[in-house]
Amino acid sequence: MTIQEFRDIMATGKPVEANSPVHMMFHQLSQEALRMTAEINGRYHSPEELHLLLEKLFGRKVPQSVGLFPPFHTDCGKNTILHERVFINMGCKFQDQGGITIDEGALIGHNVVLATVNHDLDPAKRQSMSYAPIHIGKNVWIGANATVLAGVTIGDGAVVAAGAVVTKDVEPNTIVGGVPAKVIKKINKTDR
Repeated sequence: MTIQEFRDIMATGKPVEANSPVHMMFHQLSQEALRMTAEINGRYHSPEELHLLLEKLFGRKVPQSVGLFPPFHTDCGKNTILHERVFINMGCKFQDQGGITIDEGALIGHNVVLATVNHDLDPAKRQSMSYAPIHIGKNVWIGANATVLAGVTIGDGAVVAAGAVVTKDVEPNTIVGGVPAKVIKKINKTDR
């Protein structure tokens, strides 16, 4: 199975059964991601070196304007898309099998978790998984230690407060916080 075939299958949103060919591909990709993140996190890299490592990890072009401070962790890597001027701070964890897209100018705080995977609720099928993409809009700011769950879209200009757990879509230009995250207020021009 090629990386693109994997991405295409994941884009269907269909559950993946334990021990299926797609599930086996997860294991292959996770081993590669573990190797790549160990390299990224194991020593200092110049911005140019880090950029090349990120392109290998994600299996696609990464804009030169993307910034990332290691350590960084992912258990796949091949289903993340980063746009211009994205910044990812230290300690972030991306579970990206279901697809993560981060639009231009988004800021991802320390220790943020983006999780696109869910396990089956039936204990007999617990090893089976379902996936849904996460989409983070333009100029979004996600605060430290926040978690964004599968299937969530965060609208352009939104802010996710530190420590929030986002289980539902966030409207553009809205601040959310808490567990589960709830609307705190809308952002207006006087807030900017």
